[in-house]
Amino acid sequence: MYSNILVALSLEHGISDLALATARTLVSEGGKITAAHVHEPPNSSILIYLEEGVVEKSRQKAKAILAERVKDEIDVSAILLESQSAGRAITEYANKHGIDCIVLASHQPGMKEFFLGSTAALVVRHANCTVHVLRL
Repeated sequence: MYSNILVALSLEHGISDLALATARTLVSEGGKITAAHVHEPPNSSILIYLEEGVVEKSRQKAKAILAERVKDEIDVSAILLESQSAGRAITEYANKHGIDCIVLASHQPGMKEFFLGSTAALVVRHANCTVHVLRL
């Protein structure tokens, strides 16, 4: 099994229970599970039109929702990543922190992605570890 699992959670979708349950079946005894959400701030061309503090308020809201999602999970730590690209943030974190398995969900893709959603496809291609993709 795996000793260091990263579970990528989308806070907008209610699939976190399935992703965390999958990680629990894959983690070895004494292993570590980290739940991560990628907060995607608006790009700089949009920032000038937003009121001051909107991005920070959004970040704090995401952090609170993530904490609520994992509050009943024993031995699961939570981390909020910040990036314009969820797939890139997930793979960079995994590659840098010795993650040996990533668990993430993939929505039904359109023709652009065809087989996997764009985030899942990027993670599968660039992660240096096993990736479990949950199809929704």
